[in-house]
Amino acid sequence: MPFHETELKIIRKAFENTKLQQQIRLGNHFVDDFIFDDHQAAEIPINALRVIFNIISILSSEQFRPEDRPKQLSLFDQEFETQNNTFASMRIKNNKISPSGSTRQVIEAYEFLAKFKMGWYKSVNSKGKEIRTFGGLISTPSYDQRGYTSFLISSYWLKKLIVIPQYNYVLYNLVYNIKNNKHIIFAIWLSKLPENGTVLKLVTLNEKFGLNYKTANDFCFKFLKPVRSNLDRYSNISFNYRYISDNIFIHPYLTKNIAGENTSPNADIHFKITYRLGYFKKKYKLNEQEMLRFSYQYRNIPQTRELIEKAYHCFVRGNRQKKLKSSYFRGKLFLEEIQKIIIELYKDTKMGKLLPNGYPVIL
Repeated sequence: MPFHETELKIIRKAFENTKLQQQIRLGNHFVDDFIFDDHQAAEIPINALRVIFNIISILSSEQFRPEDRPKQLSLFDQEFETQNNTFASMRIKNNKISPSGSTRQVIEAYEFLAKFKMGWYKSVNSKGKEIRTFGGLISTPSYDQRGYTSFLISSYWLKKLIVIPQYNYVLYNLVYNIKNNKHIIFAIWLSKLPENGTVLKLVTLNEKFGLNYKTANDFCFKFLKPVRSNLDRYSNISFNYRYISDNIFIHPYLTKNIAGENTSPNADIHFKITYRLGYFKKKYKLNEQEMLRFSYQYRNIPQTRELIEKAYHCFVRGNRQKKLKSSYFRGKLFLEEIQKIIIELYKDTKMGKLLPNGYPVIL
C-alpha cells in the first residue's frame, strides 16, 4: 500500500444532502485550477461532472465571499486548515450520478475523480501555516447497497468550492439535460467570459476542449452550432459566434425561459449583478483590493447600483466625444473617474439636495 494511503485522515465535518439548487455557484478558483489548469477538461466524463455539480449543490448553503463574511473565512481555517490531511465527508445518491441506474457508470465516475489530478496539495491558512493534503477532488469512495456513495473531500479542494471571491452561476440541471461532456465544459467556460466576449485562435479552442478541427469553419458549424442549440434550450447563458481566418469570436448572452422554467427574480438579479461586476473587473483591470468597496456598493445597494450604471454610461459617452478609449482608464484611475461622475449626478438627486456630502463612495 502506498505511504500516502496509510497516513491519518482527519474528518472534520460531514455534509448532508440538502434541497437541491436550481442554480449553483461555481467559484472561479476551482474552475481555473481543477478544470482548465492544463487542458484536461475534455477528459472529465458526464457522470463525473454530475458528481461535481451535486457536490457544489450540497455545499451551496456553506459558500461565501470572504469580503462579505471575513469571520467565516477565519472559522473555515480553524475547522479545516490547522492540520495536514484534513477532510470533510459527503455522500450522494447513486441515481443522481447515473439516472439509468448503472452501477458501472457510478463506479467509473468516482474512480475518475479520485485519480484525476491526484497529488499533494498545499495551502497557507490565515496564520501563515502551510497545510498539506493528498488526493484528487475526492478520496476513498465507498459504494454501498443502500443506493449511496460516500467519499471524502480534502480541505484544499473544499476551500476552493466554499470560499468563492468570484463565481458564476450555472444551472444544476445542465448535466442532466445535456449529455455531451464537452458541451457542459464549454458552458462552464462561457460563464466566465466578460460581457463583450472574446476572440481566440482555432488551435487554442481545440486544445481547451480536446478537439481536432482543421478549420475555423468546421469548428463553428460542427461544434459551436450544436453547443449553442443546447445552451439556448437548457442554459442561463448562450452565445453568438463568427470567425475571420482562424480567429473565432464568441459573444455570450443571457437566455430566457429555459426549458419552460423561470428562474426566481432574486437569483436572476444576483446572476446579472455578478456577471456585470466580472465585466468591470476584467475590462478595467481592477484588482481584488480595488473591487472590495466597489463590489459591495454595486451588489448590495440598488440605488447606488443605478447611480454607478448612469455614471458609467456618462463615462463611456464622454470618452467617445473626446475620441478616447474607455479602457485607457484602468484600475484605480477608472474608479476615480466614475467617482467624479457619481458626485456630479448625486448633486442633482433629491437626496443630494438634503445631504450634499452623502454620495456613495466606491474607492
